[in-house]
Amino acid sequence: MSASPRPVSEAVRSAAPAAAAPVAASTPPALPMSPESGFVHDRVGIVVRSEGDGLVPVELLVGLALRRNPRRAHLLVSTVLAKHVPTVPGLAVVAGELLGSAADLALAEGDAGARGAELRRLAGEFTRLLAEREAEGEARARLRRDLTALRRELAALRTGHPGVATLGYAETATGLGRLVADALGSWYLHSTRHDPAGAVAFGAFEEAHSHATSHRLLPTDPSRLRAGGTVVLVDDELSTGATVVDTVRDLHARVPQERFVVAALVDLRGDDDRAALDAVARELGTRVDVVALGQGRVELPADVLTVGADVAAGLGEAVPTLHRASAADAVALLDLRDVVAPVRSERFGVDAPAATAGVDVAGVVAAVLEALPADLRAGARGDDPVVVLGTEEFLSVPLAVAHELDGHLPTRASSTTRSPIAVLDRPDYAVASGVTFRSHDVTLDGPGPRHAYNLSRAGARPRVVVLMPEPGTDPAELVGAGSVTEALREVAEHVLVILLAATEDAPAPALAPAPARPADSLTERSSVQPSPASTAPAAPTGASRPADELPERPERPGPPEPLVGPAFGSYDADDVSWLLTDLGDAQLEAPAHEREATLQGGTANYAESLPIEYQPTPEYQALYEEALARSADRVATAVGVVTDLVLAARDQAPVLVSLARAGTPVGVLMRRWAARVRGVDAPHLTMSIVRGVGLDPVALRWLVAHHDPARVVFVDGWTGKGAITRELTEALARFEETDGVRFGDDLAVLADPGRCASTWGTRDDFLIPSACLNSTVSGLVSRTVYNRRLIGDHDFHGGKFYSELADADVSRAFVDTVSARFDAVVDEVDRRVAAAATEPDRAAGPTWAGWEAVERISDEQGVHDVNLVKPGVGETTRVLLRRVPWKVLVRADALDEVRHVLLLAEQRGVPVEVVDELPYSCVGLIHPVHTAGATGADGRAVRAEPAPTAPTAPTDGGAR
Repeated sequence: MSASPRPVSEAVRSAAPAAAAPVAASTPPALPMSPESGFVHDRVGIVVRSEGDGLVPVELLVGLALRRNPRRAHLLVSTVLAKHVPTVPGLAVVAGELLGSAADLALAEGDAGARGAELRRLAGEFTRLLAEREAEGEARARLRRDLTALRRELAALRTGHPGVATLGYAETATGLGRLVADALGSWYLHSTRHDPAGAVAFGAFEEAHSHATSHRLLPTDPSRLRAGGTVVLVDDELSTGATVVDTVRDLHARVPQERFVVAALVDLRGDDDRAALDAVARELGTRVDVVALGQGRVELPADVLTVGADVAAGLGEAVPTLHRASAADAVALLDLRDVVAPVRSERFGVDAPAATAGVDVAGVVAAVLEALPADLRAGARGDDPVVVLGTEEFLSVPLAVAHELDGHLPTRASSTTRSPIAVLDRPDYAVASGVTFRSHDVTLDGPGPRHAYNLSRAGARPRVVVLMPEPGTDPAELVGAGSVTEALREVAEHVLVILLAATEDAPAPALAPAPARPADSLTERSSVQPSPASTAPAAPTGASRPADELPERPERPGPPEPLVGPAFGSYDADDVSWLLTDLGDAQLEAPAHEREATLQGGTANYAESLPIEYQPTPEYQALYEEALARSADRVATAVGVVTDLVLAARDQAPVLVSLARAGTPVGVLMRRWAARVRGVDAPHLTMSIVRGVGLDPVALRWLVAHHDPARVVFVDGWTGKGAITRELTEALARFEETDGVRFGDDLAVLADPGRCASTWGTRDDFLIPSACLNSTVSGLVSRTVYNRRLIGDHDFHGGKFYSELADADVSRAFVDTVSARFDAVVDEVDRRVAAAATEPDRAAGPTWAGWEAVERISDEQGVHDVNLVKPGVGETTRVLLRRVPWKVLVRADALDEVRHVLLLAEQRGVPVEVVDELPYSCVGLIHPVHTAGATGADGRAVRAEPAPTAPTAPTDGGAR
């Protein structure tokens, strides 16, 4: 096999570099990154220590680095993953096979005693070899021989489990997962954030802590995930286990499993996290075991966020200027697309060993050796390192190539990544350098920056970087300004790009149905029992099914009636009646990226599907509880003010109609204030409003039949730029034209920072704690749905009751906490209501200042589309929970007020910019490539519209 490398200028276009003085190449020094000492420990006080019965000390498996992030100070950097640190390939391979052997032992359960002791002995040998990872010359050859011998002993220890399915997590653990799968002899699949043409997801789940949260599963043969079987889940690190919980729930709902085994390099979960995973296993009627090489804890000082941010702010930028290659052919393509068989991606499911995965690894290495500089190939500079660089999810084949190449030349394996990390070039810090470049693949969240770390340290650099992009990558995407090859030329004399072809798999499995949840009982959590191993997955009677597979609903024999708890929703029947249709039998949830893609095409309204419900981490839940305790009086005061103003406007007899679902908790609170403080029994109903569709006309007709329209007041939580206010006015005008009945369009809200409502409790942009969460603070009910396959002409708009989230529900706790403060704030409410008649703000009516501010921010940020700008605490929270966010702007004096926003941004990898002059506490910007997330007047991706003109006089109760 032979292929000659070509300069990029011949293959694609010119990539002529600028000349610069070369820097001497040498092997990078050892990286003493122990998390119990060094820069991060000394300056910030963070400690990672071993605890429990681990096989390898955690201190040897991870180092510490800092993030530039107001909510998370530190990052764990693996020393054996070959992801962020160029690693001796054999060490990465043996780490994966050692973890696979631990999973093999857990699955066998028979002779665990003797085999367990032998596994510990071999883990001790691996620990010894970790200390020799920077060996050179004869010591390097000896390290390779010792690692090869250790691999043989591990292989002899394992029994193999070809009947299980192994799943690795993108992007960090795709290569590790493959090593574990090969150790078990199992079929392998990794999750993905790539977006191959024609792909239909078998399953999906969210990873809240990741820089890109949405994962999909795209097996071409979903039957390999057989019912009643065992799935091994592989990740590099367990911090809280939240992603594992989400995965277990999703997979078990689609194809019930008898057992899950979770395998990780390090397990740093706390006691509560471990108990949470055990509870999920009991709830689902399955078994979940966890194995890890290292076990330990992370210790964080109380001031870690402040100190960490200060220290990180003083670190340098991640753009080294050590070297710029001067040769015109410094970047060359080694085109093997017609030489090597096309590679099948592991995201579609594979059986072949990772050492080949259908690739002639030895042949690839032979071609690489032929393409290397002659003096390096001849051994004249035999200690110069070569780095084989995989790309994001494409890790196992590059690692296999690096391992084979290391038998000829000193080689390290590493990969590009999404993760932004602060860099500092000193021996006791885990990330010395980084280069940043544009992405060159097609992913769910669109293009964005990518990084490669630790290619240079202390003046040392690799002479050659062998880049292995995802098979099938267009070479034109790899060159030019801002490209990966341009970045790599900064740190290496030669960049050799290996081009491989990809198989033409068309992954289009049918989406496995999720079992139905009981909608007639809130107190009984649904429990999915595993199916017998011989039973193929099937939808039981009444099971949830995709909306496009459901038959159109027959016409209702009579008019619809409201739904009430506990049969629908977790509020008491006295608190609210839901003018909704129960859609509990329809599978409507999809990851944010899939919803955005559908909306981007302009063929669907955002209300035709539902986002996956974000389940908060313990840290985020604690922020919610803290926010509630801090602001309960403030919320209670705003509730009292807006309710008293509504009572006065409706002659002490209002009918409260909240806009589901953000308005629903507010309506409950207003009803309680009216009853408990003022002795007024005000009916409360909640209904749907959808941009591009308007208010539910069937619900409006129900209101006309049962209540005096003049008494009705519409209620919401807060305003942003005023889109819902406009939608409300336009919908009621249409209803008057069609039905001849007029409702007042004066919207009552707790907070009106957008200055577009007529009746409000405050115009401060403060955190209403219910904005922090989704259904778990809104009666366990989804966003409202308007899907014509499911909603007939005489049906209310739809919604789903998530009864299975009952254990996490704080809906009643929220309204109870605020209601308990009514007596304490009644005097302040009386004072504010008395002053309202002379307040200039109220006399002026809506000014639409928020809309004008949004137009300005849109221009300043260069997005030029107001629909991409979501102002205010509530709307920013929604962007982070449901959309594909681009960045968040925070006013400097509001950082403490929006801590939950900062945490969400950190968990989703969204940059935060602190701005001195901002009319809102914060503003969320949707990713410009995913403008579908910015649904406008028609519920789809639309262009900016001019600010509405304020009316010259109010109509009917102060409508704008």
